[in-house]
Parts: sequence; structure tokens; C-alpha cells
Amino acid sequence: MSLPLEGKHALVTGSSKGVGKGIALELAAAGCNVAVNYNSDAGGAAQTAAEISALGREAIAVRANVGDAGDVGAMFDEVLRRFPRLDILVNNAGVQTWKALLDLEEREWDRVINTNLKGCFLCTQRAARHMKDHSGGRIINIGSGCNKIAFPKLVDYTASKGGIEMFTKVAAVELGPFGITVNCVAPGAIEIERTRQESGDYAGAWSKCTPLGRIGTPADIGRTVAFLAGPGADFITGQTVWVDGGLFTRPNWPEEYR
Repeated sequence: MSLPLEGKHALVTGSSKGVGKGIALELAAAGCNVAVNYNSDAGGAAQTAAEISALGREAIAVRANVGDAGDVGAMFDEVLRRFPRLDILVNNAGVQTWKALLDLEEREWDRVINTNLKGCFLCTQRAARHMKDHSGGRIINIGSGCNKIAFPKLVDYTASKGGIEMFTKVAAVELGPFGITVNCVAPGAIEIERTRQESGDYAGAWSKCTPLGRIGTPADIGRTVAFLAGPGADFITGQTVWVDGGLFTRPNWPEEYR
């Protein structure tokens, strides 16, 4: 059986765990060789790479702080030393600060914007320069429910994700003539290591708000990314795809209207 991404090469930032790991594994399951980026979790990146190798694909783990131009340059040099070309970039790396606007510190704002938004810019620019000279490619940016609604106590994160959505649109317009598609995937409530720590029953709380009656998994996001990276999405660019079980489509109706 042929695989839709067989022989392709991808870089997934922030893929040592969580949603990034789910994306990396789904790309590998579709036939892709994957570079696993991490900043501090070397053990998690090694585990992700091992699971990709177990699927019969080539995997490498490469460290970089995506908000640092020098690190990004070194990461791409290493990836392109190991892989013959880069076909797919997934900008997933992200951090957040849970703090009210009036209490947020400048250093916290800078950390989130540098990682989430500047990192998306730096990696996209470097990947697109390569893809332009190699007949195109696919870039998928990971957004958030923050793309659509305001999240209190996440002002820096919300600003970064809203910026990523508009960055996606501009990049799609500018890079389209080079055969490069750029899209955004916006997850809803996804159960990962970080979100399980947010409340005593994260899955139970958010599944009640979600029309499909459950929360999402990293694999749900990964399968959507794999589709956008594959041949079925050749004519899709500049779009935000909501993978949220209807969570951010459902209005906050009064009880009597539900």
C-alpha cells in the first residue's frame, strides 16, 4: 500500500511531547521522515525519534530555540545535512504564561512572542527559501482557540496565536507563486501533559462544552496536519482549519436555548 507522504521529509518544531509529538508520529505513519525539534527536553525528543524509527521512517532529533535566529540557522543546516531536502515544515513550538494582563511582566511577554510568533517567522522564512529553490513545499502553523476568542490570563499567548493566523495568510499569498502552501491548524481542547495539569478533570470539563462530546487528542491534530501536507490539499492555502469538535463554533447560549 502506497503512503501519501512516502519519501517526504518534515521538520516539526516542539515535537518532544504533546501535540508536536502527535503530529510527528502521524506524519511518519503517512510515510514521512521527520526531524524532531526540541529546546530543553532531549529525552522526550529521543523517545519521539525512537517511535518514528519503529514505524520504519528515518528520524533525527535536533535542538534549537526557535526564537533565536542563530539556533534556527544551525537547526536547518543540520536537518539539510541529514535529509536531501525539506518538503514539510510544521511550526508547532509554543509556550504560554498564565497571568492577568495587569500583572504580566515584559520578560514573560517577550518569551512567549519570541517563541510562538518570532519562531514561526524565522522557521518559515528559512524553510521557504529552501522550498522556493526545490519546487515548493508545505508549511503548517499551529494556532489555537485563541485565534477566534479572547482567553483571559493568556494575553501574550492569544496575541501570538492571532498573529500566527494573519502571518499564515500573508505567507500564503507571497509564497504561493513558488508552489508553497501555508495553512494554520487551530486545535480545540486537547488532552496532553500540560492541559491535564490545568484542572482536576480537564477532559470532563471541556468535553461537556464540545458538541462532539469529547476532547481532542494529539493524533486528531496530527491527522489534519498530514492531510494538509499531502496531495489531497494541493489547492488549499491561506486557511485556518479548526480541529475542535465544534467547540469554538458553538455559541455560549443561555441554558434555555441549548
